[in-house]
Amino acid sequence: MTKQNLYVNRELSWLQFNARVLQEAADESVPLIERLRFLGIFSNNLDEFFKVRYATVKRIEQAGKAGKSELGGIKASELLKLITEVVIKQQTESLEILSDIEKELEKDNIYIIDESEISPSQHLFIKNYFIEVISPALVTIVLSDNLEFPSLKDSAAYLAVKMLMHNNTKQYALIEISKSMNRFVVLPKQGDKHFIILLDDVLRHCLNDIFSIFNFKDISAHMIKITRDGELDFDSDLSKSFIEKISESVKHRRIGDPVRFVYDKTIDDETLNFLLNKMGIDSKDSLIPGGRYHNRRDYMKFPSLGRTDLLYEKISPLPIKGLSLESSLIHAIAEKDYLLYTPFHTFSYVLKFLREAALDPKVKSIKITIYRLAEASQVASALINAAKNGKSVTVSIELQARFDEQANINYAEQMEREGIKLIFGVEGLKVHSKMCLIERVEGHKIKRYGVISTGNFNEDTAKIYTDFTLFTANQKVLKDISKVFSFFEVNFHIYRYKHIITSPHYTKSKLFALIDKEIDNVKKGLPAYIKLKMNSLSSYAMVDKLYEASRAGVKIDLVVRGICCLVPGVPGMSENIEAVSIVDKFLEHTRLFIFCNNNDPKVFISSADFMTRNIENRVEVTCPIYDEDIKVELIDIFDICWKANTKARILNQAQDNQYKKNNLPPFRAQFQTYEYYIKKLKN
Repeated sequence: MTKQNLYVNRELSWLQFNARVLQEAADESVPLIERLRFLGIFSNNLDEFFKVRYATVKRIEQAGKAGKSELGGIKASELLKLITEVVIKQQTESLEILSDIEKELEKDNIYIIDESEISPSQHLFIKNYFIEVISPALVTIVLSDNLEFPSLKDSAAYLAVKMLMHNNTKQYALIEISKSMNRFVVLPKQGDKHFIILLDDVLRHCLNDIFSIFNFKDISAHMIKITRDGELDFDSDLSKSFIEKISESVKHRRIGDPVRFVYDKTIDDETLNFLLNKMGIDSKDSLIPGGRYHNRRDYMKFPSLGRTDLLYEKISPLPIKGLSLESSLIHAIAEKDYLLYTPFHTFSYVLKFLREAALDPKVKSIKITIYRLAEASQVASALINAAKNGKSVTVSIELQARFDEQANINYAEQMEREGIKLIFGVEGLKVHSKMCLIERVEGHKIKRYGVISTGNFNEDTAKIYTDFTLFTANQKVLKDISKVFSFFEVNFHIYRYKHIITSPHYTKSKLFALIDKEIDNVKKGLPAYIKLKMNSLSSYAMVDKLYEASRAGVKIDLVVRGICCLVPGVPGMSENIEAVSIVDKFLEHTRLFIFCNNNDPKVFISSADFMTRNIENRVEVTCPIYDEDIKVELIDIFDICWKANTKARILNQAQDNQYKKNNLPPFRAQFQTYEYYIKKLKN
């Protein structure tokens, strides 16, 4: 078989994941304002895709490489064309969905108007709003042949203005749509009717005011947006610190090569060609004709207008049975392990654990890995508090967390000022593991307590990402975790681990051994299955191993939210593999691995997906679950996901995102999970 038949190309698979996000925007059962927000997520995802994945394929193509081995049997040049075709189709679909949503909003007395629909009373409000709020922050650039064309900011939206003068000459200008201002201007309510106008249209309405010094007879404005290569390039200057190199690379990203140019398809050819020539954009760059508005990612923050009936009902995060926020967590964890599952449980347990450790006189040290922190991080606050209380605090902070580099640099500098010891990962490897280890003096011994998670220590994302977090005092597991922290400091020494599975040294071989065990068991006629839940499955080595297990007769169930390069259900190759993707209210972020082991299941939670980068190029931790109650709980959670028949899509060779349907009553995994934990509290 050819590679194109063996594997789904990862870029095209990712675009099909984003199509599932778009399905949520189109789904009439989803509350209206939530549908708009899914459109925002779709657009935001696409921006990041072009900055990173499209840019990577473009680099391969520009280097003169076919790239077929890395790209699943497709030439880089061919893949760039395919991506552009798919994106143009999806963008067109997204505009149609937006139009449908706007019509539905009008039925609920919410009107999104443009500059041609402004009433006299709204005109007065908008004029005052422009003078008081917009004008002082406005960035307007008059384009001239005598001046160098400005470097447009990555992913910022601009209005390209064309003025036709009375002497028939033309003058061009750019107006930046500021990210610092709310994109949606809520106008005064009229009776039961809400009115919203986009900032773009306020600017269009005020063009005469903005350019009043010019003697023009006609003026027009069309939106444009450029997306730049988002990869970081580092120099080799040994005199610079790692923070300095990252900071400079982040700044350089702002002027990275353009990889996508989106424009209002109604723009006239003369203006479009003028802009393309000035920016040096040629046919190799992805030119995407779009609608009147770009940066639809801003719809993620569409105002709720107090209309809770048009939003998902908020759930109240539940307590963990047997674990109280009003008493010592450390004492409770000393007795048994506990599992936190956000957002169904409250993230406050993690904060309480850190706060307690910061105050406890017996706690001597805290070590933690940081990948992405909240904007106003209580985790960072707790660590600083611990340092102020004389604890030895060590933070391994990943400065290369994509698009969060600057935020992490700022936190690193703040923590360093407070006396926290910082470790900037391992050269050549991102630290993606999520773990915290505290050491406490008990009697004459040091006892360890730890937190191991599938998600970041981030109280913001904990409200919308599903993640498992294990609280444990298992000394054998935590001894291994301690070795990982030692590896950060002395990374020329490769440690042996008896319990956890770590990347980059052991994940592939250990997972292969677990899969081989299932293959051996099925050949012996013993029970055998594999159940895996993750974000992405793109490592060809892991795909091939799962194909091998399928051919041997091992039943494999996959729940993969995003990229899935494996092709399920192919006779003679993967007929024993089924795969689904769940896209719903919360972002599915958990990694859960279950192996039958002759009906004595081995269960793991992990920070790693089955991607080459996670297995070979990052520090990751996969943690075994030894507590029998938690084992059962995690298997139950997987089974709930597998039963989903409303928000689960079938992953297949056709890549057509068909919903998983059956004759059973509607079963929505995320809602059923919440009910599962409510029942658990009552039992």
